Amino acid sequence: MIPIPAFIPGVTGGWELLLILALVLILFGPKRLPEIAEAMGKSIRKFKSATSSATEEVKREIEDAGKELKSEDKQETKDD
Repeated sequence: MIPIPAFIPGVTGGWELLLILALVLILFGPKRLPEIAEAMGKSIRKFKSATSSATEEVKREIEDAGKELKSEDKQETKDD
């Protein structure tokens, strides 16, 4: 059986998370943690918003391309 490394995304367990939290607490201190958490939350919200708008734009373009293809097919049928 091949051992799975602990820091593969989605495979971290409880001890790994405790170790990461302890290192963050030591590096930044208790006063900076709320600021860091707030900044991370804002970044995640911006990323989600950008992803959502990009997804909507792609869907809109696909729908427009489908409508153009249908109208071209109708014109070809009328011409024959």
